[in-house]
Amino acid sequence: MPGMLMDGGGAIVPFSGEPGHAVAAAPPVRNIRHGVAPPISRVYVSFSSGNLLQVACLRPPNPEGGGDRGAEEVSGGRVVEVNLGGGGSGPGGADAEEIDEAEMRRIEYGSVPAFALLQSRKNALVDGSGMSRLPSVSEHAEWWQYVLEYSKTIGSLLGNPDSLSAYMIDDPKMILKVKEKPTSLKAAWELLEIFFVDKQLQTWLPERLVDWLADYDSLLTKTENTIYRTLINFQKKLINLQVVEDDPDYWSGLSAALSVGWLDIVVNMLRFHGSYQLDQMDSRETENGLVEAVAVLVSTMPRMRPDLPSGKLGQCCKTRPDFIKALEKWRGQVSKLECSAFWIQCGHQKTRDGLKSLLHIMLGNIKNLTASTSHWLELFASHLLYIRPFTVGFEGMHQLAQKCIQLKPSADNSGLTGLLTGILSENTEVVLAECTKNFGPWMVTHAMELLTADNDYADMMLHEEKPNFGGISIEELHRLVYAQVLCSHALTWQIAPTYLSSCLNQGLGLLEILLLKQPIQDNRVVLKTLEICRLYELENVSTNIMKIAGIYHWKHGRKGTGVYWFQQANDKVRLDRIAQQLFEHIGKSVTDDSFKQWEGLLELLGSDIGSAGGLEFLHRYRDFKRSLQMAQEGRTGESVRQTVEFLIQLMRNPSTPQRFWLPLLHDSVRLLNCKPCPLLNVAETTLLLNKLQELSLAKLRPDFSNIHLPIHALNSVRLALASNLARAILEEP
Repeated sequence: MPGMLMDGGGAIVPFSGEPGHAVAAAPPVRNIRHGVAPPISRVYVSFSSGNLLQVACLRPPNPEGGGDRGAEEVSGGRVVEVNLGGGGSGPGGADAEEIDEAEMRRIEYGSVPAFALLQSRKNALVDGSGMSRLPSVSEHAEWWQYVLEYSKTIGSLLGNPDSLSAYMIDDPKMILKVKEKPTSLKAAWELLEIFFVDKQLQTWLPERLVDWLADYDSLLTKTENTIYRTLINFQKKLINLQVVEDDPDYWSGLSAALSVGWLDIVVNMLRFHGSYQLDQMDSRETENGLVEAVAVLVSTMPRMRPDLPSGKLGQCCKTRPDFIKALEKWRGQVSKLECSAFWIQCGHQKTRDGLKSLLHIMLGNIKNLTASTSHWLELFASHLLYIRPFTVGFEGMHQLAQKCIQLKPSADNSGLTGLLTGILSENTEVVLAECTKNFGPWMVTHAMELLTADNDYADMMLHEEKPNFGGISIEELHRLVYAQVLCSHALTWQIAPTYLSSCLNQGLGLLEILLLKQPIQDNRVVLKTLEICRLYELENVSTNIMKIAGIYHWKHGRKGTGVYWFQQANDKVRLDRIAQQLFEHIGKSVTDDSFKQWEGLLELLGSDIGSAGGLEFLHRYRDFKRSLQMAQEGRTGESVRQTVEFLIQLMRNPSTPQRFWLPLLHDSVRLLNCKPCPLLNVAETTLLLNKLQELSLAKLRPDFSNIHLPIHALNSVRLALASNLARAILEEP
């Protein structure tokens, strides 16, 4: 066919993995922890904001209900976010290979107290000085100390790269010690702390960057070489080497480690040299002396810093004059060794060339530094160590970084290098974008306090209310986004109110929506929600939640629980409706044993009758029935008199429905006929006769509710009252 490529196997666009073409690089594979039990019927994939990809895993619906399994396992699924930019899929946006979901939740929960304490201190400063806007808080002298304390607390949650592994065995041939695995989240946080918060680091900022690179060099790139990978590869190779000084990788590793100031590693590796071995066939004293001299020079290298961590080599100089003096003396010693005549007596060519390369690095030879480093950030650190140790300020560091990027361009730019570039360029927008892209909403929300600690421009930019954001600031926007991420998970929604309450414009409104949408099936969740309402003084929301819980439990047959929540909400309207329903039920068979079916419900209402609204009559009626039963059993005379008092109270109380008058009087006939003395006086008996007369007239109305009692009930009550009245008149003095 004309125009068809015949060497591509019939393909219009040849695939690089086909025969005759270069082998394609393996596509990146990302494991998705969706947590949905098999089988999975459908998978939906859609793009979300930024680099996020949403993957929805759904189970087939089960019309039979699924037996004893949970609803989530039977029919449902889960939506998982995958970060295609290396930022991760967890709530905090951290790399899934670095921080799993459980660890990220630990960080999220642990950061809440530090964040809340900082917000409390900020509000205290605002109230104490009477300021009308929050950005002015950064003008307080003690504010940066508060932010530094906050940063240290958060940093401790993210891990400690200096901590040694508990199962590490001390190996003399070990180049890199086994430490806690570093994470990009921790590395990014330390970068922000170094440049924006810790003012004590300003005089020795280059040295702090060197320390940072020593901890996180392994995270700079995933595809390209670094000094860390160089040393790791040589570590694997070292076990099979008989004469290490004959291997070019030994000297390249030494030069690389020295170029970034890893002095302890350099001295340790120099001790691997064969001239230190005692069983030598020839004399290597001169060669060993040169190796030892270089090791001594390396271990005494001047470092302008307040102190040195334990195990670190170098000569500590706390002031600039002391450092300049020590540096001149040290470089003089290096130059003197380089010009020594002992090099001629050294018979091992690779040792001679390797040691001289180390001396050139210590003297700041740009050619050797460039050849020894792999990444532009490593070259940047080497310049700060050996060529420009007094570099201060963002402008000078940014120019140096741009120069190093030109010398060592990198195609695989990780989030850390992009973040550092944005920091050095003093571009707050770039810093926020890099944090959002690579480290997620947790990082952005908590890092904004660091960005505004001592930066007026960032302070103004992040707190300025923007019309295109709905009248909220960038800071509030990112807090709302992070709060929504927390709300989407059943294990983290409880900490979302801390961040929503710090958003002055829209936070409280979203907090109310969050609390009202919480499930009310579990009383523990309801109690947790009510506690949050109490903490933030949301009384109306609390009342609505209790009403919703009451309605839910009442409709699902848990009437006692429903009445309890109605009482807590002081919902007299619904309590009155419940009372009417109970009245309808009671009125059908007042004297039946069915009274016990709803008597337990009244027990749950508590002793505070006034809070029960329309149920007041049922409480009194319950007490009357109990006392009447005791009186009929003939237990005590006191119970008889108490029953009469309950009867009079019920008949006098306006809350007693008229349709219950006759059943009450009919139940009391035996008491009215009690002999030898009447239990009711004339006034009480007259009251009951009047009620009976009103009831007789009410029977003539069409809306009268007829109670199912014997036909002769009315006559029996009238006769008993008349008899009691006659005896009461005779008994009166």
